[in-house]
Parts: sequence; structure tokens; C-alpha cells
Amino acid sequence: MRLHGKRVLITGASSGFGAAAAKAFAAEGCHLLLGARRMDRLQEVAAIALANGAASAEFHVLDVASTASVEAFAARARALAPQVDVLINNAGGAHGIDPVATAKDADWEAMVQSNLLGLLRMTRAVLPLLPHHAGASVLNIGSIAGHQAYEGGAAYCGVKAAERSITQALRLELSGTGIRVGSLDPGLAETEFSMVRFKGDAARAAKVYEGTEPLVGEDIAETLVWMASRPPHVCIDEVVIKPTDQAAIHKVYRRPKT
Repeated sequence: MRLHGKRVLITGASSGFGAAAAKAFAAEGCHLLLGARRMDRLQEVAAIALANGAASAEFHVLDVASTASVEAFAARARALAPQVDVLINNAGGAHGIDPVATAKDADWEAMVQSNLLGLLRMTRAVLPLLPHHAGASVLNIGSIAGHQAYEGGAAYCGVKAAERSITQALRLELSGTGIRVGSLDPGLAETEFSMVRFKGDAARAAKVYEGTEPLVGEDIAETLVWMASRPPHVCIDEVVIKPTDQAAIHKVYRRPKT
């Protein structure tokens, strides 16, 4: 296996895509470095990863909205081993679905800090640990919201469009180093995403997926493993992945209630 023994750093690893990615890379025999804010959940994910075949599963608190936290996490990673082979920038999320006219600063700031500045901070901190010309990868989790805007999503669509631009700029900046840079942009996926967006309103969150078959964390994790395991001369620049029921952001097939 091309990934066996590789060191994989995953942000936002306590749930959703990050937790699923930890399990999937564990099955490839990777060494995992897992970061998130919820240490109890992170510890559970690390235990599952070890049971699933991880060569090791180190975890530590990480808040990508804090430069100090990011730098401390990177220092810990450096102390464990001299390199990181795969960086997965997954931490992020949406907060609220208000139009610009009534949206709250706190929601905007949370999205900018995690999805945009957090991505930049984490990448800056880990880049010195990525080996050149050895198939190392930076894989960023984007969204189809970065391709097409929708009402109520101005800030979220904005930061995910920024993620695409950051990925593209980084690809140019690292040309000649052998480090691959790619973006994985999911559509409708059932994780804690809607619960966070709707601030714990479970009924409202459930309606997002009602009558349809969305993506799940394992779909994204499987794709990340595929992107990271290509031969060193192959870079997957961008993958857009949607459930079959979703033709576009606004067009989702929903089965009638029986």
C-alpha cells in the first residue's frame, strides 16, 4: 500500500469528515496526528483508529482560530517525527443562514477564522514538515458552496470560494517542490454540519436531508485516501463530489413521504 507508514495530520478530527478520514487512513496503516477542540471526542476517534489498524494515533487539542494553538500543535507534530506526509485541512463549518442584512458578526467571524484563516495558519505551520518530491499532499476540504452562491450563505460561500483560491495559489507557489495540493468539494453530506449551522436545532437540521440520500463521512474519507495515494507524479487538483440525488445546490431530488 502506498500510504502504509505515512504520517497523516487531520484537523477537525473529532467528528464528521475528519473522524471518518482518521478511520480510513488508519485502515491503510498510517501514523495519525489528530487535532480538534473536543478532546473527549478526539480520544474516542484515536481509539477507533488504533482498532482499525493505525500504526499510531496521536491526538492533541487544536483550535485553528488561534495562531498560538496552531503553532503549538505543529511543534508537537515536529517533536513526534521529522515530517508529515499528508495534511488534511478539514476544520471549518457554517454558522447561521441569515441574509447579509440581518446576519451576525459572531457568525461571520467564526466562519472566517475557521474556514479561511485557520486553513492559512495550519498550512503555514505544517509546510516546513512536508517532504519534497516524495508524494506529500495538502488536501483542503472545500464545498460546492465555493462554486455557486445561495441566499443566506454569503459568508460561508465566500470563505469556501476563498478556500479554492488559496488552494490554487498554493499549488502555484509549491510548483517544483513535488508537494501536491488539492481541494475536495462536497455537496449535501449528513454530518454535524447542519446541527452547527442551525445552532443545535435538530428538527431543522434533519429537514435538510429529508427524503434524500446524502453523502456520508465515509464517502469523503474514501476519496481523500484515493487522492493521497496517487503516484507522486499525479496531483488531483480538485474533486467535486455530490450525492446522486443532488444535481446542483438548489436542485435536490426528495422522495415523497410514504
